[in-house]
Amino acid sequence: MKCFVTGATGFVGANLVHVLAAGGHQVKVLLRTPANAGVLKGVAHEVVQGDLLDTQLLERELKDCDWCFHVAASYHLWMRDYAPMYESNVTGTRNVLKAAGKAGCKRIVYTSTVGCIGLKPAGPRPRRPATEDDAMAPGQLSNHYKKSKYQAECVALELWRQDRLPIVIVNPSAPVGPMDAKPTPTGRVIVDFLNLKMPAYLDTGLNWVHVRDVAAGHVLAAQKGRLGERYILGNADGNWTMKETLGMLRELSGRPSPSFKIPYWLALAAAAGNEAFSSVTGIPPRAPLAGVRMARYTMWFDPGKAIRELGLPQTPPKVAFAEAIQWFIQNGYVKNAVLSGSRGAD
Repeated sequence: MKCFVTGATGFVGANLVHVLAAGGHQVKVLLRTPANAGVLKGVAHEVVQGDLLDTQLLERELKDCDWCFHVAASYHLWMRDYAPMYESNVTGTRNVLKAAGKAGCKRIVYTSTVGCIGLKPAGPRPRRPATEDDAMAPGQLSNHYKKSKYQAECVALELWRQDRLPIVIVNPSAPVGPMDAKPTPTGRVIVDFLNLKMPAYLDTGLNWVHVRDVAAGHVLAAQKGRLGERYILGNADGNWTMKETLGMLRELSGRPSPSFKIPYWLALAAAAGNEAFSSVTGIPPRAPLAGVRMARYTMWFDPGKAIRELGLPQTPPKVAFAEAIQWFIQNGYVKNAVLSGSRGAD
């Protein structure tokens, strides 16, 4: 198939390009700055320079493409001005999906987020992992990233219902693995842990999934996904508390894990101070309020639908963490990188 990919230099997008090329597909990527395409080195692909707001370019470059993967997103938990985020995530999504429909793409896969799925606050008892049927309560749209992605998902569903565009939605949980070049907030957890920059932790629950499984899930969604449906791309064994996650990192790396769990109220107060400082300096806060507020919820998910209907791979999360550690070390993200660990997964 001839595939068009946005967000190809991001964490999920780069892994998707590698998976598509390995599967023998032709890949055309939309890049704002081709100079940032180091993660695509060695992979056959065609580059189109432009952005999500250029509708004429999108319509022209999507011609003759069989599949469109709209992965690009502005992912920030703090910005001085959030207007560009909405422009990219909402207007950009509408532009890409409509252009793909006009070009006659057979499948359009939109990358949403599990942040658009309903959750309950964290509590002393384990809760049922959320599924695609759990509706988002308005109060859970607690930051601009989630609001913009929720609006974008509504755009995708609107274009499927009203214009009958062949859209399938995928909702990745917390990807981990190689090629997290920026890195993402979840990758930052690993980097900070390895660099001993995590004196304490705020406990929460996350669903960890190997980023290559997420990439494979995109391809499977194009092949097998039901139109107008959304699929959680996660791991059935990946619902871990942060304490469990840090224990796994300690086991794999040999580095000590923090033992002090920060109370939620203290984390919230510290984040508020962080953001006040950032509003003056323009330097993004290390612990934004949006991240702390998200930690109130147990972000555990059930990927059963994607496993049953798509055949979503289920690489053990331990393997994903081991590969992420190795990649961060090999690419210079870790100081004093001769670890007693990075021992690999059994």
